[in-house]
Parts: sequence; C-alpha cells; structure tokens
Amino acid sequence: MTSWTSDELDRIADADELEMAPLRRDGTLHKPVPIWVVRDGDDLYVRSLRGTDGGWWRTARASHAGHIRSGGVDKDVTFAEVNDPGTNDRVDAAYRSKYGRFGGAYVDPMVAARATTLRLVPR
Repeated sequence: MTSWTSDELDRIADADELEMAPLRRDGTLHKPVPIWVVRDGDDLYVRSLRGTDGGWWRTARASHAGHIRSGGVDKDVTFAEVNDPGTNDRVDAAYRSKYGRFGGAYVDPMVAARATTLRLVPR
C-alpha cells in the first residue's frame, strides 16, 4: 500500500480546501467539488457537509476511487470507510481545531456527519 509523504501530508493539511473528484460507475471522474480535509497523524480524512445525501460522497462510497487536488498535490486515491469511534473522535477534534474560525453553522454539521468519514489512501 502506498502512503503519503510528509511533504504531501503537510501541504494538504495546511490547505483550507481539497478538490474531490470521485470515480463514477462509467469510469469518468465526477466534477471536482471543494471540500474540507483534516489530518490525523499520517492519515487524511474528509466528510460530506450534506451527510449521506451528498452526491460526491455517494459516488465515492460506491466506487472507493477518485482523484484529489490540494496544496499543490495532485493524486489518485482510494476512499476507505471509517467506522472506528476513536478515529471519528479525533477527526471531530481536527475539524473543530482547523475550521472552528468559520463558526458552528459549518463545523457542527461536519462533526455530526461522522457516518460519512472517509480516509484518503494514495494510489
């Protein structure tokens, strides 16, 4: 399995947004969508602000593959579902820490969207 370099982790984690383009069933990429990304150790995580109704999330969950762009990093990724409560607790804290300046109207829905947590695994 491929892993992120320290430079890639830093650059993506330092960026406010990540462009997410999940792979559709027909093999084409979904139109890139800007989303928030957080880091926990050597892993990167995303969630859907719209919860399980989010179009990009449904596509990513179905294909488990796509492409991301953030902080000058351009990479094909695998989307791994996260069900571990401890990991989700740390991701909650990372969202609050990184994006708290935007207020609860945005951060609270991201924290509430735990069921949509995906780990980005480079390919």
